Amino acid sequence: MKVLVTEARPQLAALSVADPVDAWAALGFAVEADALTLGGVRITLGVAGTGIVSWSLSGLAGDPGQLDGLPTTAAPPPVSATAPAQPNGAIGVDHVVVLTPDFDRTAAAFAAAGMPLRRERTVGSGPDAFRQGFRRLGPAIAELVEGRRLPAGTARFWGLTLIVSDIDALAARLGPELLSTPKDAVQPGRRIATLRTAAGLSTAVAFMNPE
Repeated sequence: MKVLVTEARPQLAALSVADPVDAWAALGFAVEADALTLGGVRITLGVAGTGIVSWSLSGLAGDPGQLDGLPTTAAPPPVSATAPAQPNGAIGVDHVVVLTPDFDRTAAAFAAAGMPLRRERTVGSGPDAFRQGFRRLGPAIAELVEGRRLPAGTARFWGLTLIVSDIDALAARLGPELLSTPKDAVQPGRRIATLRTAAGLSTAVAFMNPE
């Protein structure tokens, strides 16, 4: 039974990604037509461009269109439904990473759209230090990362971290030529592995075990 979620807080509903269907299918994703669903987030593949091209969010304050350069469309309230795990064990989107050369400006744009950052931290020290900010968007987290060496301009999508039920099984399935060896993540009790360029995706993708 599907239940309409009425909560008005912004939630991630969909992502449009430029990678071809065949490349994702080769990694063990079950793609129907040109899309798949992970934890309530619909991912449409084969869109013109590179990497993550756009996202759809529900519960926005107004219609930002370009959220500091991030192509953004308004989505209806999401429908909560239990989706089966993908053949490779993927069960959800953990976070979407956004890079910005101007952290304060992008954070202000997020706040104006009704999704102020809930947590911020500084990584490193001295001239190499940079800021990160986090905001939960329903089933996933938006991670804003300050890119001090980026050229001036707007924010841009960088990559995805997906949740997989068994990261060791995924590593065995894909092999070291496609996936890095799982290692401890920053989040206590979690492990992470990164997809290598040999996988043929233009999107930076990592996998983590569930919380």
